[in-house]
Amino acid sequence: METLANLEAFMRSAEHGSFSEAARRLSLTPAAVSRNVAMLERNLGVRLFSRSTRRLTLTEAGETFRHSIGDKLEGLQAAIASVSADGGEPAGTLKVSLPPTFGLNYLMPLLPGFMERYPRIRPEWHFENRPVDLIIEGYDAAIGGGFDLSPGIVARTLAPAHLIAVASPAYMRHRVPPVDPTGLGDLDGIVMRYLRTGRIRHRTMRDAAGREVFAPLRESLVVNEPAAMLEAALLGLGVALLVVADVLSALDDGRLVRLVPRWYCDAGAISLYYPSRTLLPAKTRVFIDWVGDAFKARKLAERFAGSLS
Repeated sequence: METLANLEAFMRSAEHGSFSEAARRLSLTPAAVSRNVAMLERNLGVRLFSRSTRRLTLTEAGETFRHSIGDKLEGLQAAIASVSADGGEPAGTLKVSLPPTFGLNYLMPLLPGFMERYPRIRPEWHFENRPVDLIIEGYDAAIGGGFDLSPGIVARTLAPAHLIAVASPAYMRHRVPPVDPTGLGDLDGIVMRYLRTGRIRHRTMRDAAGREVFAPLRESLVVNEPAAMLEAALLGLGVALLVVADVLSALDDGRLVRLVPRWYCDAGAISLYYPSRTLLPAKTRVFIDWVGDAFKARKLAERFAGSLS
């Protein structure tokens, strides 16, 4: 009977074409992964990989074996995780993807309490502005918006992703505040070019009554990161449409002011994504509950609502 370690080493090596990458996903050394695969090949009596200095390639037997395993390995992992969760405290590496500004402002402050409560969990947090592939890239969870809900992915809504128009008091000092979104076109605009599409997205704003008006921001300054848009607005370079969560502290302390306060852009939701399994690993389950409870306790969904001027 093959050990789960041997099967995991084989499947991850097959997915990524590399013992080194498989080792990184499994938190092992490349030598350990190579040894586990070699043991599996010896036990089966067939060669599963053709090895070269650049890449691993599945043999015909390896391809057949991979298809035979299919998604059964994930079920075994989930079952083992569930049993261990019932018999002991949550443990293991917790790999999470987070938007940089949002993650630092709202998730990082939760980390000390989480680590004190669950000392056997080792957080591995990646701060990045992109929708990751949880399954292929080996993430336990991700927070953000706009993820592709492929089969096996669950999205738990944390708060609305509302964008509002902001500028610094210094920039607005000698300017007349616009009365509606059309007036934003008379001001200098700070906009973002999306790396995936190469395009600058212009948005429509709405009010609480459901009316919608196009916000014609001028392309006075173009950047490729929301954090850069925020910094440019703080420097007094113009008006930016930014997620409420990213500008809340600057609005509270007066470094930014909100323009056309009855209007906002609805960009969907800030969600917590995780792989849907019959039985979640205990480390993932407690993380999901910890974040959800913190958002409720701090009423962040209400605070992030741009519809509440």
